[in-house]
Amino acid sequence: MKAIVTGAHGTLGQALTQCLTEQGGTVIAWDREQTPIDDYQAMETFIRTHHPDVVFHFAVPSQSTGRDNESWLVHQHWTGELAWICRELEIGFLFTSSVMVFGERAQGPFTVQSRPEATEGYPYDKLKAEERVFYQNPQAIVARLGWQIGQKAGSNNMIDWMERQMQTAGEIRVSRRWYPACSFVQDTVQTLLDLTHQAGGLYLVDSNRGWTFDQIAHALNDLHGGHWKIASEDGFAQNQRMIDDRVKIAPLNQRLPTLKLDA
Repeated sequence: MKAIVTGAHGTLGQALTQCLTEQGGTVIAWDREQTPIDDYQAMETFIRTHHPDVVFHFAVPSQSTGRDNESWLVHQHWTGELAWICRELEIGFLFTSSVMVFGERAQGPFTVQSRPEATEGYPYDKLKAEERVFYQNPQAIVARLGWQIGQKAGSNNMIDWMERQMQTAGEIRVSRRWYPACSFVQDTVQTLLDLTHQAGGLYLVDSNRGWTFDQIAHALNDLHGGHWKIASEDGFAQNQRMIDDRVKIAPLNQRLPTLKLDA
């Protein structure tokens, strides 16, 4: 497989690049300085020149460049243009969205029929981007993801968050009533690669089969040597899990053996 990847230096972009390369594929990273995201002709020329099998669109405005309406430019304009170009050139297009589109108070588990309720901020930007993708390219794939679990601190993932909590608070407070949508990064990227062989549409990618954040945090602590102080509580209650029987992704307990199998 030959792929163009936006956000290639991010958590998922790096992992997908490694995974695809190990499988004999080719990855072309999108460089915004070389190919501006507000120059349609430059974008089309770049994609036409490399003519990949698929474009993976992971990029988000994580580091501000000071441009006006930057969030709109990245989430809406760039996303929509990429979807359209891929449609015109008959190239696969996969856009990663977020479980957060369902809103902060919505209770799952969610399915593809569940109605998103986000009304502001990053979740709303993702929701409107989803709509733009399908308007521009009905054959595109949109994959809603949960919290990603990496192998170490230093990137935007659950382990990084836990390390920061230890550094700032001296403990990690976790709820016994929160069921987060989450997956290991390696499993997510393999699933995204597999989805490129499926029909266009909306897919939900989640490895949580019914474990609370409290259970997951303790299992991660076991896996990483038990050096975190885990403080269990009941304050935050939400079922954020996503269910999509079409998506085959390994459950969390395949990488976290101390998770109870009866969850």
